Amino acid sequence: MSALYDSHCHLDAPEFDPDRPAVVARARAAGVQWQLVPAVSRAAWPALRAACALDDGLLPAYGLHPMYLDQHRDEHLDELADWLATERPAAVGECGLDYFVEGLDPERQRHFFQAQLDLARDFDLPVVLHARRAVDEVITRLRRTGGLRGVVHSWSGSEEQARQLFDLGFHLGIGGPVTFERAQRLRRTVASMPLEFLLLETDAPDQPGAGHRGERNEPAYLPEVLAVVAQLRGESPEAIAAATTANARRLFVRRPASA
Repeated sequence: MSALYDSHCHLDAPEFDPDRPAVVARARAAGVQWQLVPAVSRAAWPALRAACALDDGLLPAYGLHPMYLDQHRDEHLDELADWLATERPAAVGECGLDYFVEGLDPERQRHFFQAQLDLARDFDLPVVLHARRAVDEVITRLRRTGGLRGVVHSWSGSEEQARQLFDLGFHLGIGGPVTFERAQRLRRTVASMPLEFLLLETDAPDQPGAGHRGERNEPAYLPEVLAVVAQLRGESPEAIAAATTANARRLFVRRPASA
């Protein structure tokens, strides 16, 4: 089996504080060789950097997540530009729009989201996108900004929205939700989408699959997502593993600090 790439894993989350090295070891034993670790707030960036120092297969992304809006300040955007210049992460994010959670000011979300899209374009980095009840607006902003690439993680949109993202060169991140039989729309999209835009993810410690309800999710569970995706597409797990890992490794490239 080809090595797997978990394209979205919050390894820096406090849920992993008791056993983070063991979590990484279990992932490697399960064949998960690489993990992209996206940030959620400015305060979390140093701990994320430290977590990624545990293993060469851990790649950081720095950004400001819409669900942590109350923690964000305008000066954090200037600091983000500095971190992107000095740290040379693999991506900008997690960023985006969330119109599902009540109390998150839409205009302020848009302000931080657009600024991060502009930074991703200017630094020639992919973006890791959160889009909940906001996919159409996210697509509009991607078109308007231009010069972008990346992934919409934890995909839950329509097949038509997915097609629009493929036209823009964007990937879809597929994780634990696809393992639930009730996720029929998601499963239809996964079954028919172009393989070159498919990424696998866990979103650990969140979104555990059907076999781990109520548990802390782990990157070691990614092979279970792979198995369901392969079954839905009628392809071998080996073929899906090879393709999705190649997709992620092309998208997320960490440049040396001297570049």
